[in-house]
Amino acid sequence: MYERFYRLSGIPFQLTPDSRFFFSSSGHARAIAHLIYGLSQQEGFIVITGEIGAGKTTLVEHLWSQIDRTAYVIARVVTTQISNDDLLRLIMANFDLEAEGADKATLLGRFAAMVREHHAHGRRCLLVVDEVQNLTLPALEELRMLSNITVDGRASVQTILLGQPQFRLTLARPETEQLRQRVLASYHLEALTEDETRAYIEHRLRTVGWQGDPHWERDALTAVYDLTGGIPRRINTLCTRVLLLGALEEAHTVTSEMVESTAMELQQDLGAGLPSAARVAAPDLPIAAAAPHEVVEMLLRRVQALEHGVARQERVFRRLVDMLSAFIEPRA
Repeated sequence: MYERFYRLSGIPFQLTPDSRFFFSSSGHARAIAHLIYGLSQQEGFIVITGEIGAGKTTLVEHLWSQIDRTAYVIARVVTTQISNDDLLRLIMANFDLEAEGADKATLLGRFAAMVREHHAHGRRCLLVVDEVQNLTLPALEELRMLSNITVDGRASVQTILLGQPQFRLTLARPETEQLRQRVLASYHLEALTEDETRAYIEHRLRTVGWQGDPHWERDALTAVYDLTGGIPRRINTLCTRVLLLGALEEAHTVTSEMVESTAMELQQDLGAGLPSAARVAAPDLPIAAAAPHEVVEMLLRRVQALEHGVARQERVFRRLVDMLSAFIEPRA
């Protein structure tokens, strides 16, 4: 809806990973370098960790657009807390191998035959395991055992592990030492900086034909960074709602007040969706520890923020009613 109002060719802040929107921040550029280096070794494990929504999946999608896809057979597994045997069957299914009803020895035999066949045709098998922090230690050991399968003395399968920061603690455990020794490249993806957040927002908008409408005030871009901590998925969630409400209000300038009130609404709607949004309604300084004039100022800011939010919701509601009424034929 808002993309039509602002004459955009698509949705700039969609949550689904899309290599078209890849933004090469300093952290993402380094992560890509680690991935390319790891792939060049043609064996072992590559580990990429980062906070929820930091862009790990988008990173891999961008990598796919850069490499020769005819040289790889790629399988991707998004894990839950599954057993090692279930993980093996899931991997087999994603490599298009029959896994139903077979015992483990048969499964491993089929897997080894598959990698030998691809190797004979000059193709390498690449396994990507997402949400790896959910795997049990036996399941991780299963991944290590698959890496033992060799063809002509070379490893037949290379694995990229994507996970949240706690997976680094798992790797540090004594029980995973053998797996850890096979990690050839590892990188932790940090959040965007404030400058990168501004550039990220503008990059995604330009990708869908943004010509400056709406205009984003610098304070509004700063507010997005403050409220999201530079996490790309949070930025996308907040900016999508800002543009939606801006279109409903027919606004052609995005202000910090719009961003902050939108963040408050998201906080009310989604709870912990934007943890930093609480700072908009509640300043860091506790009222009990503040001087009398500071208490008055804080209360006034809170009242103004609430009034602004109520007024915005009322305007949006009226706009929605007007839009819906256009689709309803008047009764005779």
